[in-house]
Amino acid sequence: MQNTVTNASTAGSSAASLEPVYIHPLALVESTQIGPGSRVWAFSHVLAGAQIGRDANICDHVFIENDVVVGDRVTVKCGVQLWDGVRIEHDVFIGPNVTFSNDPFPRSKQRPAQFVPTLVRSGASIGANATIRPGITIGANALVSDGAVVTRDVPPNAIVAGNPAHITGYANTPHLDLPGQGQVVAGAASAADLPKLNVARTTLHRLPKIVDMRGALSFGEIGAQLPFQPQRFFMVYDVPSREVRGEHAHRACHQFLVCVKGSVAIVVDDGARRDDILLDNAKIGLHIPPMVWGIQYQFSPDAVLLVLASDIYAADDYIRNYDEFLAAVETWTGDRNV
Repeated sequence: MQNTVTNASTAGSSAASLEPVYIHPLALVESTQIGPGSRVWAFSHVLAGAQIGRDANICDHVFIENDVVVGDRVTVKCGVQLWDGVRIEHDVFIGPNVTFSNDPFPRSKQRPAQFVPTLVRSGASIGANATIRPGITIGANALVSDGAVVTRDVPPNAIVAGNPAHITGYANTPHLDLPGQGQVVAGAASAADLPKLNVARTTLHRLPKIVDMRGALSFGEIGAQLPFQPQRFFMVYDVPSREVRGEHAHRACHQFLVCVKGSVAIVVDDGARRDDILLDNAKIGLHIPPMVWGIQYQFSPDAVLLVLASDIYAADDYIRNYDEFLAAVETWTGDRNV
């Protein structure tokens, strides 16, 4: 059986542009707010208040409650329940038997005044049998691995796994392997053998290392290794390995990162491209210029990260929300390539 059900957001479209909604004869669909081209398969139940966008695919045995919004081109695989308060943006994939919840302390026959909202941002994917705690936001283009138990927000583009879920990497972010280095580097060695990063204006720098019987020494000089005059430094250490730091950009401040002990992974993002670099010795420095999003994760237990900054601390120089960062990049007047 086929029914044409018009979503309120597309009601003004011409009839010729609308594709029919397919509803399987064994599905129970009470909502009339389903966009053109969407399909609802057998044994699914969609309550009257639910909203489903264009070209969505609702597979067998899916239950969608009243206060639920599903965007365009969303796939919901078999055995999923979307409870009141769940919001699914466009182009999201929800795998088989993913479990959402909307009440952090449920009691039988005690309905809360308002359910806790859960948001899945555009382009995100959730693997089979994952559990999503109430009040969580899963960021745009993020990936929740099969079976993960998500207990806190997932940043944009992050890949999370485990129970509780933790960040294991970032989607569509190439990992750059740094070349091996000798034990002794005399003078200011060339950085020609270091890989060029995909992220605009972000560069790796070779730091000299001098070794003798008294130990090892590494240094950097302004104009040779350091591309700016530092006004501040800070160190990051004793970070639990699963914790993520950074997750911000600066409007004007430059940063120069050196992992002086242990190792830490750095993700840099200019809004169009990303790189993932493992800093694991004091002979490599990473210059992060203004308007580049930076993330630090996968700290080793002994990691010590030294950060030199071109300016003293200023709260208004930080951009801490990724959506705000993307919007700021679009209007930024600085040189995007140099």
